[in-house]
Amino acid sequence: MNFPNAISLNINKSKAESYENDTFDQTYIMKPLYAFVALFISLNSFCQTLGTVESVEYDHANQRFLVSNANSIIAMSHPDLELSFFGSGQASYGMEIMNNTLFVIHNGIKAYDLDTEEEVMSHSIAGAGFLNGMASDGNGRLWVTDFSNNRIYEVDATDLGNPSHEIVVSNTGTTPNGIVYDDINDRLVFVSWGNNAPIKEVSLPDYDVTTLTSTSLGFCDGIDNDAQNNFFVSSWSPTRISRFDPTFTQTPEIIEAPGINSPADICYGQAIDTLAIPNSGNSTVTFVDFGSTTGLEEANEIADFRILGNPVSEETRFKFELKSAAIVELRIVDINGREIESLISGNRSPGNYTVLLNGIELSAGSYLVQLRVNENQVSKKILVQ
Repeated sequence: MNFPNAISLNINKSKAESYENDTFDQTYIMKPLYAFVALFISLNSFCQTLGTVESVEYDHANQRFLVSNANSIIAMSHPDLELSFFGSGQASYGMEIMNNTLFVIHNGIKAYDLDTEEEVMSHSIAGAGFLNGMASDGNGRLWVTDFSNNRIYEVDATDLGNPSHEIVVSNTGTTPNGIVYDDINDRLVFVSWGNNAPIKEVSLPDYDVTTLTSTSLGFCDGIDNDAQNNFFVSSWSPTRISRFDPTFTQTPEIIEAPGINSPADICYGQAIDTLAIPNSGNSTVTFVDFGSTTGLEEANEIADFRILGNPVSEETRFKFELKSAAIVELRIVDINGREIESLISGNRSPGNYTVLLNGIELSAGSYLVQLRVNENQVSKKILVQ
């Protein structure tokens, strides 16, 4: 596959004194993304020479990406990718943002306040081996994979001053790596290390483990989902990102890009439709910008979903058309996937629908409006000022 020429910029980051002798390389590449309804608008690569890049997390409230860097955490503003240290925090592996707090794996589980960047929790897990991947439900619960012992821990972080944990899966049957919480199906989905690595689910709350799909992928490292609940998986063999549909029944679509090297704990920033790929093989981060969400209105199969009035006002309304009778859910969720308001839930006949927001109070910020029609779902962003 041929790619256009890249434009490289060397940027000396003098604002961080401890970086004074390091140089940063930023590369921009544009090309169409084949096999996707959406367009693959751009790839941005950021390179730094400190430590080991392993995990990345999007902090929407502060419009930045946070990158684990072994002995530090690097904040990268979005979209200009200016660099700075995230306080004196450290992160070695998985990271999750929940309730304005960054949780990381580093000698156990640590947590940092996103505003002050100060440590607010430190929790050790006795008997743990290699803690690697992390997921959260946005409401106080974390799940952490133990790569060495084939376990999954659940951490109760509702009280940062007194966290607790328990083993909820004592034997995953494979070597668990990246993990993500799927709120739509109330389950955990995790990938596995090794050849022909299966993708598995853990149903909640009974913690039963089943295989979602077998794959020909080797050494899967990270997993995350987008607003339509498609799942992105990073693998080392072959080196690529695979996009699975929500049911894991269709042939996965492939994302390849120059610079991807041993892709690790990936992150999909749903609010900006951007996939961030930390490359542990060359200490870079690759960004794939999907530009806008895809779904029912682009496929034109079931519904035409539009938002009239955005940013939101008293006159904002959602419009969609059903071409056949269907089970419909229309809801507003926050950037962590927590439901804020259910607008429609149940069977609906064919026809045109208009839903008003008048009377619903939303705090300032960004939200996702999710329209689910039978098994299909589309999400659109709204802004409340």
